[in-house]
Amino acid sequence: MSLATPSDAVHVRAPGKINVFLEVGDVQDDGYHEVATAYQAVSIYEELWASPADGITVAVSGAIDLDEVPTDDRNLAVRAARLLAHATGVRAGVHLEIRKAVPVAGGMGGGSADAAAALVACDALWETGLSTAELLRLAARLGADVPFALLGGTAVGTGRGDEVSSALARGRFDWVLVPSDEGMSTPVVYRELDAHRERHLADIGRAPRRPAVDPGVLHALRQGDAGMLAASLRNDLQAPALHLRPDLAAVLETGERSGALAGIVSGSGPTLAFLAPDEAAALDLRVSLSGAGLHAMHVHGPVPGARLI
Repeated sequence: MSLATPSDAVHVRAPGKINVFLEVGDVQDDGYHEVATAYQAVSIYEELWASPADGITVAVSGAIDLDEVPTDDRNLAVRAARLLAHATGVRAGVHLEIRKAVPVAGGMGGGSADAAAALVACDALWETGLSTAELLRLAARLGADVPFALLGGTAVGTGRGDEVSSALARGRFDWVLVPSDEGMSTPVVYRELDAHRERHLADIGRAPRRPAVDPGVLHALRQGDAGMLAASLRNDLQAPALHLRPDLAAVLETGERSGALAGIVSGSGPTLAFLAPDEAAALDLRVSLSGAGLHAMHVHGPVPGARLI
């Protein structure tokens, strides 16, 4: 289903993300985990239009499964609009129309991209004139990945992932994504991580008290070196995600046999991201994976965060 968008609507585009590195600390007393991650925004986008309305409403479309996307106050874009209105004293309403392309519950931050897009769009529509720093502070209140969706590019996230600082990256990285028809719950994957660590405590030791991004990852990003980055890819959520979804392991093996430098579970999964040496190799890899009966998409990064179009 396509959505009709008013000609005077504010249009914002926000990217999905890949965690090229994710180290997870111990579970805290509040149930959350401290993390250290390196984000890369990639060229798969959520499109959002904001137009004047009575109240705050949302409609969603897209060529992906939308069954798990709420269209009430649970929707992260609606929450973002309400938060911005409350923070700035705006009494106007807004209708948000979202065209989704980022896999739902796929570990690529689609909902976070929607929230970041809503902040940018409503700031423009309501002429609230917030600075980037002010928008980032609001974004951090909405979820761990929302500040990065606002910032885009390449960045390091600490705390719960919401304390974001830009990282120097050179050149272009080409990826092939393989989404899954069945999404995964981030809290469930984190709980499985805790259980995995308890089961294997004697083998792997305790989680790092203060997780940190591997300097090798940052060096690879600065050099724009895909081979070096492939050697440094890491995701602490990969083992629990594969334990919950063992079928993904075979797909990872297929991608790596088909020419990928490396494959990794994106965030909490189940989307798999395969790093290719260059654009031509990525296109060949996409064809190979499609020939194996998989839904494969070629994307590249880094790309900008939520922006007015």
